[in-house]
Amino acid sequence: MTTTFTAIDFETATGYRNSVCQVGLVRVEKGILVERYQSLIRPPGNTYWKKFTDEIHGIGPDDTEGSLSFAESWAFWKHLIVKQTIVAHNLPFDRSCLVTSLECGGLEVPEFQGFCTYRIWGMGLDECCTRLGVSLLNHHDAFADAQACADLFLLAIAQGRVS
Repeated sequence: MTTTFTAIDFETATGYRNSVCQVGLVRVEKGILVERYQSLIRPPGNTYWKKFTDEIHGIGPDDTEGSLSFAESWAFWKHLIVKQTIVAHNLPFDRSCLVTSLECGGLEVPEFQGFCTYRIWGMGLDECCTRLGVSLLNHHDAFADAQACADLFLLAIAQGRVS
């Protein structure tokens, strides 16, 4: 099993998958963190659902007013995704955010393969990290979640849970 991958996490402003408001990425090559990227992203219309801001991630329209759109930010981190192995904790969610946001921005959806640490471990991210002793500094911060996901995936490889 390769220990080269990119862990990714998105936070969204609403229940729509194209409403990404934050991205966090952690690039691991041969088991070593070599690059990280994190950024706030201005969702379409800079529109937020109050519940997402108040109860999930704390990000709101004032935070992203001057941020790049998803399509504008893509150029800075697409090299971490295109033709790479992607890891996320709930890959179907993060994959749908990526694909939907790219399509809405008129951008090509790249090839990549993916692994889901939720499917590997069978627990939510916070519970999984607590039980396995993996650091999760600020749950629902995209970079912190991506870092924890990378650590969970490396642990799964070490334990032979990934082939």
